[in-house]
Amino acid sequence: MHNRGWPVAAAQRPAWQRAACRVLGLSLLASAACRSPADSPKEPPPPAAESTAPTQLPGVDTSALTTRELTRWREFVTELLAPCPDQPVSIATCVSESRACGSCLPAAKFLVDRVRRGDTRTQAEEAFRTRFSPEAVKSIDLAGSPSKGASNSAVTIVEWADFECPYCGVAAPLLKATVERHPTDVQLVFKHYPLSAHEHSDEAARAAVAAFHQGKFWQLQQVLFESQKTGLDDTTLLKLAREQGLDMKSFETDRASEATADVVARDRKQADELGLDGTPMIFINGRHFKLDHFDLRQDLEPWIELELALQSSGSPAAAAAVPAAGSVGKPAPSPGSVRADVKPN
Repeated sequence: MHNRGWPVAAAQRPAWQRAACRVLGLSLLASAACRSPADSPKEPPPPAAESTAPTQLPGVDTSALTTRELTRWREFVTELLAPCPDQPVSIATCVSESRACGSCLPAAKFLVDRVRRGDTRTQAEEAFRTRFSPEAVKSIDLAGSPSKGASNSAVTIVEWADFECPYCGVAAPLLKATVERHPTDVQLVFKHYPLSAHEHSDEAARAAVAAFHQGKFWQLQQVLFESQKTGLDDTTLLKLAREQGLDMKSFETDRASEATADVVARDRKQADELGLDGTPMIFINGRHFKLDHFDLRQDLEPWIELELALQSSGSPAAAAAVPAAGSVGKPAPSPGSVRADVKPN
């Protein structure tokens, strides 16, 4: 993947922007994702039921699609399997026969949207599997991480971020607003991933951990992101800590401690095991909200609303991701190799 910079020439950017992390931008992106053979349907749809592609499905509005887009959508819903493992039929069959899979109708509607966006086949299929496949749900340990919102929430958002990453700075108020819109349904959990390319990001992460020990993580988190443009050197970190009313003696001791370094290292290891390739990295109920397929401004709210609807309906696809105490998602497969860091190109 390529770096996603601000829409100005590199030479005109301030130094803090030129050092920006390698991230997947917060606007709609057009980069393709590779399709894993392991994610391919394990069996084709029954030929008798799928001999004729549907022109429409009950409950799915395709009126805005062009003829070409409608053809593409029909291919998707007849070739992709329903997202419920106990229904080994295509999405089209699942919807038309009203099968017992609450995710089928939302999946068909989801594919209408992806076609309208102009997704390639690879992009649409990858986005579909990320959003609906039971195998896409990963286990994430939440113990010891700062959180806000309802502790027994139906939806848990986990974010890995770097305080000097400008895209993380853009994401922070959007995620905060989401929790405020859903105070009883959504919980936000923060995890650290300071990138070595950012001079002060590790010290900023340590400062945030020290603030967490005093119950003021979210206050310091907000001002750290708001102060990106002025820089997060040591003088600024101390100033911001004082302004938040932290006990400075404890703050200094905590941010320099080995225990604080271990917290940051733990978060980074978790992210590496989940395949982080840039910040922010966001998971919702164990599903990766991939920023090369989904847009925070456009897709976050519909994602959460669908998650709530699926859980209310008792859909198996949502049940696999209902958070348990201290964790979210289901057990993940054994992780691969762990990288020491993620660096921009």
